[in-house]
This record gives sequence, structure tokens and C-alpha cells, in this order.
Amino acid sequence: MKKFHYILTLVAILPFAACDLDEMPVDTATNQAIFGSASGMDLYANSFYDILPGTDVGVFQGDDNSDLVARNGVDDLLAPGALSPITSSGWNTTDWDDLRNINYFIENAEKSAVPEKNHYIGMARFFRALFYFEKVRRFGDVPWIDKTIEVGNEAILYGERTSRFEVMDNVLADLDYAIANITLTSDPSCTRITQNVARAYKTRICLFEASFRKYHTRYDMQSTADAWFQHVVDAANAVTGYTLHQSAASDRSYRELFITKVPYADETILAVALDASLQVFSSANRRFISPTYGNRPSLTRNFVNTYLKLDGTRFTDDPNYETTPFVDEVKDRDLRLKQTVRLGDYQRTENAVPVVAAPNFNQTFTGYQPIKWCYDERFPYDDESRNDNAHIVMRWGEVLLNKAEALAELGTMNNTEWIATIGALRQRAGITGSTLTTMPTAADPYLVDYYLGKFTNPVLLEVMRERAVELVFEGLRPDDLRRWHIGELFQEAPMNGIYVPELGEQDLNGDGVMDVCFYQGTRPTPSNPSIAFVDVSPSAAVGRIQLSNGTSGEVIWNPGEREWLDKKYLYPIPQAARDVNENLGQNPDW
Repeated sequence: MKKFHYILTLVAILPFAACDLDEMPVDTATNQAIFGSASGMDLYANSFYDILPGTDVGVFQGDDNSDLVARNGVDDLLAPGALSPITSSGWNTTDWDDLRNINYFIENAEKSAVPEKNHYIGMARFFRALFYFEKVRRFGDVPWIDKTIEVGNEAILYGERTSRFEVMDNVLADLDYAIANITLTSDPSCTRITQNVARAYKTRICLFEASFRKYHTRYDMQSTADAWFQHVVDAANAVTGYTLHQSAASDRSYRELFITKVPYADETILAVALDASLQVFSSANRRFISPTYGNRPSLTRNFVNTYLKLDGTRFTDDPNYETTPFVDEVKDRDLRLKQTVRLGDYQRTENAVPVVAAPNFNQTFTGYQPIKWCYDERFPYDDESRNDNAHIVMRWGEVLLNKAEALAELGTMNNTEWIATIGALRQRAGITGSTLTTMPTAADPYLVDYYLGKFTNPVLLEVMRERAVELVFEGLRPDDLRRWHIGELFQEAPMNGIYVPELGEQDLNGDGVMDVCFYQGTRPTPSNPSIAFVDVSPSAAVGRIQLSNGTSGEVIWNPGEREWLDKKYLYPIPQAARDVNENLGQNPDW
């Protein structure tokens, strides 16, 4: 059950409910009931919402396959030989049902005499834009279909794929139509599609397309990129009524967004609301905390190094940053760090009693244990999938970052825009100094190295820093690497963790209690029964933690072999689909 607040009886009255992709619904009394009134079309339009990210997977898992996160195991995308036309998915009949549903609605709504019909057509075209954006991201060229497929229409059913660039032009047209015709400007519940939602999504989609055209040079579309970057800026400027969420406590403003049951309407543009009374939950806590469930994602040290200090200076400018233990490296850093991972004074509650909770190496691979989407309470959320905090799908913070990146790419960023975008986000994070008001003039050498020397523009690099820090665990990072044409980081980013100065017990949060013991050989006797043991005896085995210098150094996690090949920027067309339609062809090198 994906979205509880939409009417679930819809499928019982829709004539298309049991149809296959190549079947054509006929006009019926039910058809007239739906398209003969605004309430009927509103009811039908609720069916489109299933295109949005659900809670069964959740946006919080999207970054598990990225350079920012160490995880359990290797996804099929990166495991050598695991992805192929035989194992690929996303192209069978049911994968296209949403499109058929939308096109059927548009065709019938266009014939309706209901005055509000353009609003609902705008809703449908917004969701068609989302549908096709997802397909293009995954497969590149895909058939553009803007009508309901009739029985026997082989020209469409068995035709060739349409150029991804033509499809994206159509996606842009759908978004513009939605923005011009959706009459709902805003929604206090943050769960309905509005003009602002369409504008915000336009910034995300156009940014992806602009970067793809600029950095994937084999398509020779670089000359068209700036127009798409400008679409980002224009759409962002048109989003109104939002601000960055501020809590009474500055070190809670950021995290509050992700653990509230009712979305904060000041910053949240679109969210999926959950409800315990209806048994609609997610598995956020369990996936971040359980020692046995899911990917057990942990942040990497290479990424954590990019968090600025509170005074706005770079942590990596400290000559000793590489050998700074965890308990010290997290002090006086960007306040988002303590709202993203366990550190210092982090506490959980048990039976309403606060309990100091250091990073738990029974649950984390690197020591940087996430809390961004997790409730404070231990039970029942740790070992059960019972989170009912709202899932943010789109927020103002992302819109600011999308705009800032587009301005940096266009070369039109100035100090005024910097203050309103990057400066505003950093100010919310407790950072002070000139970095709030003045654009950088020299590139950070750490970031240049991090991005493999492919980016040297100092303004763009700082936007990239801010984007990773602000949006981590919101599911956008894999697409960032793809659109920037820097997929190598999927493979080359080290799965590294905290610095361990020596073997033995370590106090990770400075409370005088030992939290973890790194050892080789025989497990020593612990100083307290709750201590976590990590055997770092030399081993090349998958699933083992090592220290970079043997008996000291950074934690190094080995999830298994990862492989990146440029053909993986696109998934292969599934062989089953090609068996039906030989005109689909195949993506390069698959």
C-alpha cells in the first residue's frame, strides 16, 4: 500500500483496471461518469500518484549505490557480470501500464465538456513527464507514445525507439503545460500535485538533462545544454511560498524535516505521508540500525571530510585531518553532520529515558552511522519496519541547489545569488564567515581530487560539496554521478571509515565509556558487556573490515568487487522485450 491518503476504491470503477497494454477500453456508463464531472476526473487522477516514490523502497535507500555510502553487498549494477539483457528489467507490459492509464485519461478528458478539464489534463501530463523521465534515465531512447494503443496497432507496439532528446523535449512540453494549467498553487498537506510541485520537478528534470547534454559528449549535444540550465533557473525563480525550515534549536532544523509525521510546509514541497493507524509504514530505522536487515548503509570518510567547519573553513586544510580520530574530527563541524550521523552528544530513548548512543560497529561498517531518517526511540522501530514519519519527495533546499548549480554552469552566479542559495543553506547549518556571502575564487584541491580532476571550477565545486552534504540519503546521488559523467566513482570511491590510531578499545563519543574494540587474533576481554568487537586480522575476504595500515589507520570495508563500465550509464534493453520487438535494438556495448 503505497499512498494511504489517496482513494483506494478507484480501481474498482476504472474500465482499464484489468486491461493489458494492447487493449482499448470502450466508452461505457462508467466512462461518462468519470469524464462527465470534475469529481470523476479528480478521482481518476488519484491513480497517477503511484508513479511517485513509494515507502516500500523509499527515497532514503537511493544513495546506497553511490560514492557516499558503504553498504552490505554489491548491487547488480556494479557487480561484475551481474547486469545483462537477460537480467535487466523495466520494460515488460506492466512497466508501461502507467503510461497507458495516463494517455487514456488525456484522450477522454480532452473530449470532456467539464470546465476544469485542463487542470486535470495538466495533472496527467505532469505524471507523463515523470514517467518518461524515469524511462529515459534508465534506457535512453524509448518509444514516445502519446495516445492509447489500440488493438492491432503494430506501428506503435512494434516500432522503433524515439531519440531520448526528442522524448525529453516532449517531457519539457508536458511540464510546461502542467505548470500553465494546474490550478492548485499550493497544498498545506504537501501531498498533492500543485503548480509549485511541477515547477520544482522541472528544476530537477531540466538539471539532469542539461548536465547530461553537456558532459556526455558522444551525443554532440553540448550546444543545447545552456538552454536547459536556463530552464532550471527560470523554474526555480517561479517557485514561491517556501523557505528553509528553522527550528528553535539550530542543531535540529535540518533533521526535523526527516523525522516528522506531518510534513513541515515551510520547506516541504511534496511528501508521501504515512499513518500508523492505517498500518502504512516504512523501514527507515530498520535499514539503518538492524545488524542483519538490508544494506546497512554507512557514510564514507572521503565524503565526511567534505563537511566544512563551523567557521566556514575546510576540514581538509588541517594538516592532520587524515589522522584525526572520530571523537575529535566531528567537533565544531557543519551542524548537518550531527543531524546525519551519530556523534558526540547523540542520544536515543528507551522507556522515555535518554540513552547516550555512540556509533555501533555491530550496525555500521565505517563508524559514520546514519540517523537522518531515523526516530530516536529504540522500540518498535529498530527491528520492525514501523516508521511512520513522512517521506520528503521534493523540498525547497533541493530547488535552491538546482538553481545554484545551473547558475554556476551558466557562469551567471553572483554574490547576491550565492547568499540566497548556498549561503542560506550553510547559514541554516550553523556555518559562519565569508563563505556565506562571497563566492570562492580558488578551487578546493581536496574536491578537485575527489572528483578525479574532472571539475576545477571553484564555484561549481562548492555547489557540488553543498549538494552532497545537504541531499545525502535523499536518493539523488546516483543520478548526479550519471549526469556528470563520472560513473567511475561508483567503483573507485573507497569504502573507508573512521581513523583508528591503534588496536584496542576506543571511546567514540568522548563519554568515558569504551564503545568498540579493534583487535587481531584472539578476542580480548571487554571493559563493558555492550562493547562491539571488530576483528581486523589480515584478510582479503568479502565482508571483512580492515585497517588501512594493518594495526592502525582508516577503517576499510570490503563489500565485494565493484565494476564500472561506461555502458552502465544506460541499462540494457531486456532481452524478453527484444524477443517481442526486434526493432527496439540494444543500447551501446550491451
